[in-house]
Amino acid sequence: MFNGVGVALVTPFTTEGSIDFTALGKIIDNVTEGGVDFLVALGTTAETPTLSKAEKLSVVDFILNHNPKSLPVVLGLGGNNTHALLEELKTYPLEHINGILSVVPYYNKPSQEGIYQHFKALAAATDKNIILYNVPGRTSSNIFPDTVVRLAKDFKNIVAIKEASGNIPQCMELLNKAPQGFSVLSGDDNLILAQAALGMKGVISVAANCYSKDFSAMVHYALNNEMEAARALHYQLLEKINLLFAEGNPAGVKYALHLMGLCENVLRLPLVPAGEALQKLFRKAD
Repeated sequence: MFNGVGVALVTPFTTEGSIDFTALGKIIDNVTEGGVDFLVALGTTAETPTLSKAEKLSVVDFILNHNPKSLPVVLGLGGNNTHALLEELKTYPLEHINGILSVVPYYNKPSQEGIYQHFKALAAATDKNIILYNVPGRTSSNIFPDTVVRLAKDFKNIVAIKEASGNIPQCMELLNKAPQGFSVLSGDDNLILAQAALGMKGVISVAANCYSKDFSAMVHYALNNEMEAARALHYQLLEKINLLFAEGNPAGVKYALHLMGLCENVLRLPLVPAGEALQKLFRKAD
């Protein structure tokens, strides 16, 4: 269910700063027509830390109801307070959700055993499929391959990981050790071609918001071992993908979507829109 291309949807805002659901509908239509395989609500790209609880629920409800191809929907739900996470779990319409994307606890830097116990508690609290999310650059915590494998073997509903460490040796160790049926997904749009060659089953992507058709085709070619076609698209996209992250996510992707006429170029503080120099690079690359 979670192989291929997942898209971490942005949360578009109006110029007044409220959620722009009309724009969100256009973005969902764009990624659906572009060939993505599943939708991710309330990921980092959605500026989730700046959304109120009511806004989060309204975004999830909208995505569930505006889903023209009935694609699987993954809910981003994580935190560094395990008890609070389990309580929050009870407040979402999980009966309509296909999986949960849950980040490794951030800031308080738990040990590997602490990370294991955190996800053990989450797995015991829900029967939903769980995708672990490893992104040390944001969390200052890194889940090691042995801990991932331990969780995958101990809990049948821990079915995948979004691996965004960018550490290729670590990725290879994980791919080599992962049990059969456990999906290792990329969290790095610029690395997915190489990672697919190593055995990753897909990606949860930022670039799929705006470069949906070409990016999805590139990933699908790679997963089908059609590497020449995949490589051609990879290099067509690489400069644009790198621009998306030049001033942090989602500043780049929101500007790219703005150029496409799909949303306003508005972010919530402490994030700010892409600077003029980066905007010029986007316009030149477009």
